[in-house]
Amino acid sequence: MTSLSTSCFTGPVLRLPSLVSPQNPNQRSFLSLTGNPDRIRGNRIACKNLSFCPKASLRGNLEVAGVPTSVPVRVAHELLLAGHHYLDVRTPEEFSAGHPSGAVNIPYLYRVGSGMSKNPEFVKQVSSHFRKHDEIIVGCQLGKRSIMAATDLVAAGFTGITDMAGGYATWTQNGLPTEL
Repeated sequence: MTSLSTSCFTGPVLRLPSLVSPQNPNQRSFLSLTGNPDRIRGNRIACKNLSFCPKASLRGNLEVAGVPTSVPVRVAHELLLAGHHYLDVRTPEEFSAGHPSGAVNIPYLYRVGSGMSKNPEFVKQVSSHFRKHDEIIVGCQLGKRSIMAATDLVAAGFTGITDMAGGYATWTQNGLPTEL
């Protein structure tokens, strides 16, 4: 689990809980994005207009190096409910077999013969669907393509990129909502 910074949370939130102890960055608290959308109770954040800056979760050398944050599928689902977009980087065939509700499909790799080849227009295609500061969850089938795609997007200047660890396979294993 990664630590979170409160510096990029925005919306009608008056006070944010301390998620990471400044004295001990390895000490973490749990963040919940559920509950009454108009109130904060204790360490629960709930807000219809909550904006989460996933890149802020890995401060220091990793962020400078452009390594995107990865979150488990249940956290990705909560972020989607909070207003994030879902970018599915699987092939069109994989996408048509099922995907998270509301997902946009832009393949990172295409099948070529028995292998895969990188989509040379990937960043350009993503830029035509999303703005550089949109909060985007990037997912694939198992998690390998999505981390590569997320890394390329961060390198291209996208600031709200979050990788979904485990991919669509883990999403379905957890019984999260899908559509065809």
